[in-house]
Amino acid sequence: MASEEASLRALESLMTEFFHNCTTNERKREIEELLNNFAQQIGAWRFCLYFLSSTRNDYVMMYSLTVFENLINKMWLGVPSQDKMEIRSCLPKLLLAHHKTLPYFIRNKLCKVIVDIGRQDWPMFYHDFFTNILQLIQSPVTTPLGLIMLKTTSEELACPREDLSVARKEELRKLLLDQVQTVLGLLTGILESIWDKHSVTAATPPPSPTSGESGDLLSSLLQSPSAAKLLNQPIPILDTESEYICSLALECLAHLFSWIPLSTSITPSLLTTIFHFARFGCDTRVRKMCSVNGSSQNSVLGQERGRLGVLAMSCINELMSKNCVPMEFEEYLLRMFQQTFYLLQKITKENNAHTVKSRLEELDERVLCWGRQAESYIEKFTDFLRLFVSVHLRRIESYSQFPVVEFLALLFKYTFHQPTHEGYFSCLDIWTLFLDYLTSKIKSRLADKEAVLNRYEDALVLLLTEVLNRIQFRYNQAQLEELDDETLDDDQTEWQRYLRQSLEVVAKVMELLPTHAFSTLFPVLQDNLEVYLGLQQFVVTSGTGHRLNITAENDCRRLHCSLRDLSSLLQAVGRLAEYFIGDVFAARFNDALTVVERLVKVTLYGSQIKLYNIETAVPSVLKPDLIDVHAQSLAALQAYAHWLAQFYSEVHRQNPEQFISLVSTALEAITPLISSKVQEKLLLSACHLLVSLATTVRPVFLISIPAVQKVFNRITDTSAQRLPDKAQVLVCRALSNVLLLPWPNLPESEQQWAVRSTNHASLISALTREYRQLKSNAILPQRKVQLEDTKVIIHQTLSVLEDIVESISGESTKSRQICYQSLQESVQVSLALFPAFIHQSDVTDEMLSFFLTLFQGLRVQMGVPFTEQIIQTFLNMFTREQLAESILHEGSTGCRVVEKFLKILQVVVQEPGQVFKPFLPSVISLCMEQVYPIIAERSSPDVKAELFELLFRVLHHNWRYFFKSSVLASVQRGVAEEQMENEAQFSAIMQAFGQSFLQPDIHLFKQNLFYLETLNTKQKLYHKKIFRTTMLFQFVNVLLQVLVHKSHDLLQEEIGIATYNMASVDFDGFYSAFLPEFLASCDGVDSNQKNVLGRNFKMDRDLPSFTQNVHRLVNDLRYYRLCNDSLPPGTVKL
Repeated sequence: MASEEASLRALESLMTEFFHNCTTNERKREIEELLNNFAQQIGAWRFCLYFLSSTRNDYVMMYSLTVFENLINKMWLGVPSQDKMEIRSCLPKLLLAHHKTLPYFIRNKLCKVIVDIGRQDWPMFYHDFFTNILQLIQSPVTTPLGLIMLKTTSEELACPREDLSVARKEELRKLLLDQVQTVLGLLTGILESIWDKHSVTAATPPPSPTSGESGDLLSSLLQSPSAAKLLNQPIPILDTESEYICSLALECLAHLFSWIPLSTSITPSLLTTIFHFARFGCDTRVRKMCSVNGSSQNSVLGQERGRLGVLAMSCINELMSKNCVPMEFEEYLLRMFQQTFYLLQKITKENNAHTVKSRLEELDERVLCWGRQAESYIEKFTDFLRLFVSVHLRRIESYSQFPVVEFLALLFKYTFHQPTHEGYFSCLDIWTLFLDYLTSKIKSRLADKEAVLNRYEDALVLLLTEVLNRIQFRYNQAQLEELDDETLDDDQTEWQRYLRQSLEVVAKVMELLPTHAFSTLFPVLQDNLEVYLGLQQFVVTSGTGHRLNITAENDCRRLHCSLRDLSSLLQAVGRLAEYFIGDVFAARFNDALTVVERLVKVTLYGSQIKLYNIETAVPSVLKPDLIDVHAQSLAALQAYAHWLAQFYSEVHRQNPEQFISLVSTALEAITPLISSKVQEKLLLSACHLLVSLATTVRPVFLISIPAVQKVFNRITDTSAQRLPDKAQVLVCRALSNVLLLPWPNLPESEQQWAVRSTNHASLISALTREYRQLKSNAILPQRKVQLEDTKVIIHQTLSVLEDIVESISGESTKSRQICYQSLQESVQVSLALFPAFIHQSDVTDEMLSFFLTLFQGLRVQMGVPFTEQIIQTFLNMFTREQLAESILHEGSTGCRVVEKFLKILQVVVQEPGQVFKPFLPSVISLCMEQVYPIIAERSSPDVKAELFELLFRVLHHNWRYFFKSSVLASVQRGVAEEQMENEAQFSAIMQAFGQSFLQPDIHLFKQNLFYLETLNTKQKLYHKKIFRTTMLFQFVNVLLQVLVHKSHDLLQEEIGIATYNMASVDFDGFYSAFLPEFLASCDGVDSNQKNVLGRNFKMDRDLPSFTQNVHRLVNDLRYYRLCNDSLPPGTVKL
């Protein structure tokens, strides 16, 4: 090697060249290779030690530290002990000498390298590692350095990575736990002394008239006046150094709290001190002082102070997130809540200088100021409140000295003064958690229901009123106009999310206080309805049609707000429909009837005066508003379909006039909208309501209403313009259901099936006229234009038919029989057309979708001969070549076609009885000889999931195809060695499952592991002789290898359990034969290490201990391999 000085100069120039923006990637790769080779040399660390002490080049220092890091973490075992001692002694000296001048990222990296040595060698070879850290913390000059070392130690040793053996990980955690009390004591001391030192000199401002704390919650939150007094001391003004030390100490505490158990080591004085610092976040005087002094230095100070508040809240939240609270810690917890709510009260306190909202804005702003801290004090505080409600409320509510109702009052203020939408959403989540808690508490203690509700009633009514106000432009226009209603995120816009979350809170209050909720909501809805219903007087007839004669800008704006509010309130009323049905139907009948009558009136009004087609002064705004209100009124009425159904069943015998009137009027509102000229949003709302009336309510008189007959004529008239696809499908479903679904409350003899059957046949005949005509010329070659037209007919017809079948698949046999009779000819046409379109994967995809739906819903009605014919046609069409073409050359549509075909076969092989058993050999043969070879080697997951599901269904539902033994035989002979049939096919299927575990697709792995486990639970798969003797330990071996390679780490738990279930079939064989063989075959470990691994695997036979042993084996095997890889070549291992 060259001299150290020359090497340093060369390295500096290489580093400068590497990071220069003119250097090519090729040259960078050369430099990288050179540096890597240098780092691999034995003794390179000596040069790096010299580089570190002699250079000021950041790149060189970082490189040198990386060499050390690599040496310690990957090669330490092979480093001579004399060299280790030298490194252990030199690096800390280097740190001590230069820590003040090194850039912070270099200093932190050097700290981490020293901690890495401790991770390997403390306490045996590096006994003063931790005492050195404690000494650094205790010496005022090096306190910050000691705290950085402490935090790094907590990060690297408490939850170490896998490059340590399990025994070493356990040892390190124990060693650290022994130090916890000392460390917490030191940190408490540092924070207390800085606070006290600066408190003494802090000038106490004279009490202002607004800052008096009289009449507030302090007396009830904090039992002792002294505690309240303590928390009311002014916040000290810290110098920069003290702030820095405090922030490091709080960062250490936050990390320590993430892994140490709650115990008495966390003393009351420590908690109080943390709360003192949490006040930094909520004290706006700090901000004011900085802005008064004006200098940027001071504003940075203000940010640092805010940061102390955030760090203190992080510590509190770490403690709060622990659900397991020892008895002796509960009192501390109560004290923590009391102190935090003191802070909450401080944040939400109103005075002349600040509104609550402006204070929250200030506390939330700080997120913009910190380079390192990406969270604001408000976010941290909201996290605290969420943890309090979700984890601890049930524990704390029982304490008489904790005023829950007053807490809710503060939370209410905090929620409704949030400066951002995200903050408001987070607070609504907290209320949702609280309402869920209350609902489940009432359900579990029904006797106390009234007492519990009385306690919280006022708070809930306030919450409801305010949430309703927040969704209305009348009260909250400025904020609501900021919400984006264009961009979709997770299938909803920001406005829709805002409305949905608000309505969930409204619904949860409704569940608890139905009468209050209804009496709060309905009058508000009524007010907006009056405006809407009053628009009729402003409609004037103009040359081109109707016009809304409201033109003044202010009037248009007010109308826009009122219509937006009406739309939201209609959604609210729809959301509450579920609270009027079931057991409470009679009790809340009048309220529901009032709502439904209003909704029917509003929908009819909208359709009659055709507000959706009206001209307005501001068409871009008011027209969408009017359409939306109309659509929402139909959707709200649809939500009451179940209520209408219950109403129908209650009154059908006595006086159904009121019910008939409601349904007839609703249909009068729907029919004018079923037209291709109506905007799609409104058209679809009308169609959905029609479907609900036909499917959920099912009144017997529906078919005889002129409005419904009008729709029948409209749909079956080929000259009428076809509706858009979605609407056409919905209307056809509604009309089909009117004829197919049994009428409620009537005996079989009065169902008029004969007439309905004839009508249904003519409906389907009209809908499929063009489609059925395709059969005659399907065989002829078609020109391109003609082919496209044919495809459109196929698509339009099959989408309607598929939907009709799907909607009745769970209905009575009679409905399905009639449905199939009507469809029979179309099904036969489809089968005849199928071969002609086998190379058009988009058409094949739709056809197979239709056949899959038929198989799922009507296979009994189709009968065995025809079903056999369909399956045989498919099996003949899907040759090896056709499958390869679909999977390999036609992209995702081709794969979808094959997947649907396999799905159809899944339905077939699940069918009980002997009917389809003759198909099993050809289905298995198709899977294993035709599909599997094509997809086995492909990395793409396409088709695989469906294929393995089919193989699973073949085994699960046809077990006796492989294993003949009868129940009686196994009872007589104890454990019967069953006869095995079709052994080759069974073995091939199992082989395919085994192969799938060697592939990277984690979803397939999880699915197939679940299938094997299910077969074992239901059919005792692992106990079968063929599996036990020829496959069991192959599977165990594969699962262990997967764990060792960490390729499917997310499934560690599932793999552990499956390994146990397999091994438990033959524990003796596992321990005496498999484990020794497995270890013997492991490369990268020596015989001594193999013996240790074998000894550490205890012969436990219970699941928790066994899986723990498996994970220990895997971890230690990886660790030994890592160690052995790091030994220098030629090392002699004894």
